[in-house]
Amino acid sequence: MEIPLSVESSPSSPCSENNRSFQMAFKIRSSKFRHIYGSIPKKDLCYENIKITRNTHDSNFCAVNPKFLAVVTETGGGGSFLCIPLRSSGRVDPKTPHVCGHAGVVLDIKFNPFNDNIIASSSEDCTVKVWSIPEDGLKTNLSEWIVDLHGHKRRVGYIEWHPTAENILLSAGFDYKCVLWNVEQAEPVNVISCHDNTVFSMSWNQDGSLFSTSCKDKKLRVIDPRMARVAAESPVQDNLGSRAWKSVFLGDTGRVFTSFHSRFCDREIAVWDLKNMSAPMRTEGIDNSSSILLPYYDQDTKIMYLAGKGDSNIRYFEIDDESPYTHYLNSFITSDPQRGLGVMPKRGCNTERCEVMRFYKLHASKNLIEPLSMIVPRKSSVFHEDIYPPTASQIPSLSADEWISGQTRGQILMSMLDGHVTNSPKVSSAKAVQNKDSSLSQAPTITTYKAVNRPRPEGSVSTQPYAGETTANTNHRNIPASLRNIKQLSTNEEFVSIKDEPQSNGIPLEPPSPSGQSTVKKVWSPASPKSPATNGFAGGDSDSVTHVKKVWSVPQSPATPHWLGESPPNEAELRKAYFKQLEEISSLKEQISLKDKRIRQLEEEISVLKLPIAREINVQDQSEC
Repeated sequence: MEIPLSVESSPSSPCSENNRSFQMAFKIRSSKFRHIYGSIPKKDLCYENIKITRNTHDSNFCAVNPKFLAVVTETGGGGSFLCIPLRSSGRVDPKTPHVCGHAGVVLDIKFNPFNDNIIASSSEDCTVKVWSIPEDGLKTNLSEWIVDLHGHKRRVGYIEWHPTAENILLSAGFDYKCVLWNVEQAEPVNVISCHDNTVFSMSWNQDGSLFSTSCKDKKLRVIDPRMARVAAESPVQDNLGSRAWKSVFLGDTGRVFTSFHSRFCDREIAVWDLKNMSAPMRTEGIDNSSSILLPYYDQDTKIMYLAGKGDSNIRYFEIDDESPYTHYLNSFITSDPQRGLGVMPKRGCNTERCEVMRFYKLHASKNLIEPLSMIVPRKSSVFHEDIYPPTASQIPSLSADEWISGQTRGQILMSMLDGHVTNSPKVSSAKAVQNKDSSLSQAPTITTYKAVNRPRPEGSVSTQPYAGETTANTNHRNIPASLRNIKQLSTNEEFVSIKDEPQSNGIPLEPPSPSGQSTVKKVWSPASPKSPATNGFAGGDSDSVTHVKKVWSVPQSPATPHWLGESPPNEAELRKAYFKQLEEISSLKEQISLKDKRIRQLEEEISVLKLPIAREINVQDQSEC
């Protein structure tokens, strides 16, 4: 009897159905980043002899860009951090100049995404400071800051720059508050007081219209910073432990990634949808280690890197738009634990090596900082467009005032090949709801807060003491403007409108400007009537709040309507006109770009038409010769 070595099954046979089910069960998901690996450079490319801070705070303690490397160092008395040029690898001189101006230990540092020479730092002295690093690095210790922001009552643990707007900074303190700062004006924009406990992390979405926070009260919040209100909030997560947990926005997908410890001390990750915050879309266990997982998301490649403080490995997952949303790729394991990681912006990665991410590892047991390159294995060193999509550039999409006024614009992207800009994102106004009566509700305030102690032009403000104010009480004007403005934002007091004549509910502190289109007027609103004991200030406190508001003051003329000389009667109409002007400006810009494009097309057509004419002229000249 002959036994067949192979059997061919028909499409309808049960054997073929079993084969198909077997293939579906063991189907391998294809990914271009499946074989990504980590690479450790040679010793001469590392940074040695740096006394890294031993603080137990759960921030990175490191910031890096294509120019500089900054790391918080261990110092006695006050706080300082080291900022050296990126090319200065090898053994660092112990006498290298530091940035030292904080009275307390530095807890977090972040470089400005639009200016490589600007860095912000937060400290235990309850302040946030902004520094300017010289182009060639520090020659002496830097103790003079360019901006000093006061407002938090307790230490400031985390800071984050805005991803699209210039000079907008977000800070979170251990006073349970998040403060939005306008660094350009050295003033607060909003104070977010929706948290009931310590804030553990902050993360902006891709266009900077929202940011997420993870809090010790076991709630995940998504906050609208300009409205200073919670846009989405999760219920109290009973499965969370007491350790710190982190949240990261997944680009512009409307999802948030979290890493946390469960009640049983297991480390887990979860993905949340902003449209339904009642429960996470997916939860996955990692291991049972006790260290805090720090997530680092690359929105270009959609890869999430997880590194634990005290761990010696880095896990990476690929984020997908479909269930199960997270796909484990691999782990990069080293022999030494890490204290923190600094992340190089994508524009600083080496495309010839197919480097998609570069970390700067702070060793926990050594005075060493080690660059770690995550590389996609490719045979050729040419530019690969599939792993290098357009990335965020150094060009801000909006100014600080434009963003505060309600405009939203996506990131301006650039090519990793030659650095040219690849897109022109459209500007959209704030998400205001327009009613049938043409009024806007929930629209941002157009009037911005101005610093009080800023140098004023001569003749605009009298240098003499205010009415009812003694020389001793003039010291309240020496308080930092950010501190006084933060008080006015922390309270729910409304501004008191004043005219040129005195009123009973407020004492004019400054005479109005006789001419000009806008003036800054100050109102004194004490909690109790003025008395000699208090000198007009509530409770005799020299830190009393000074309210500042821009009001219109246009000189009267026969051609000028009567209402222009006073405060605008209807604020809704002004807002409507403001956003209408923004739309007109954007439409004009589009028309100009279309006309420029048409001009270029006509020039190309003319050049094409000139070629045959020039050839005929050359042929005629040759025949005549």
